[in-house]
Amino acid sequence: RGTFAGRALSSTIGCSSSTMSPPLSGKVLGPAAVALVGALAAWGLTRTGAVEGQYPIQAGEEVMSKKAHGTCATPVQENLRWGVDRDVADRICCFNRHYAEHSGYWVKTKFLTEVDKAGETTYYDSVDGKPLFIAPRGRTFEQFKAESSSHGWPSFRDEEVVWDNVRCLANGEAISLAGTHLGHNLPDKNGNRYCINLVSVAGNPANATNATAAGASDAELESKESSL
Repeated sequence: RGTFAGRALSSTIGCSSSTMSPPLSGKVLGPAAVALVGALAAWGLTRTGAVEGQYPIQAGEEVMSKKAHGTCATPVQENLRWGVDRDVADRICCFNRHYAEHSGYWVKTKFLTEVDKAGETTYYDSVDGKPLFIAPRGRTFEQFKAESSSHGWPSFRDEEVVWDNVRCLANGEAISLAGTHLGHNLPDKNGNRYCINLVSVAGNPANATNATAAGASDAELESKESSL
């Protein structure tokens, strides 16, 4: 067993997760799916996790170097979308390289009741609010949902990745350029499949976050001026 922020967990990789002890588990973490290390080796996939082609775009380990808040410069945003647990999001995004939210957690949030099922949804970095994925593309929402449900985590394809902000490391770990741990690339017969933690992509757009902060600052300034 390994440790994660002082709490015990079983070893995991990719989008699989093993039993996580309370209180980290809380409402969201619990029994997990299968660890994939042996399976990846059995499949004979390369350590890059890449299928021949231009994707995934790779980065070096320096992107995940130590920063002011784990691998990130700041904590995750307040008021993450779909009611995801912020504490768990912060741990998975910024203080984690191998562990995942509980398999099936994404369907226990407000995601399926709030997501646009008729069009595309943009998924933003929970740390800096930059767009990371836009889905579904090249398929229907029901196809996206079915594939994600079969694996236990939201699963994206190459054409759904915003490559300006997303990279993969040599071991298949999917990350953002902000240093956010997203999940892993686990290719299958259809190509690259990015198996992603919902808590990592539940951010609000950066411009909306900045506007909210600016609005609060203006209100504070007006309040101070009125009291003079």
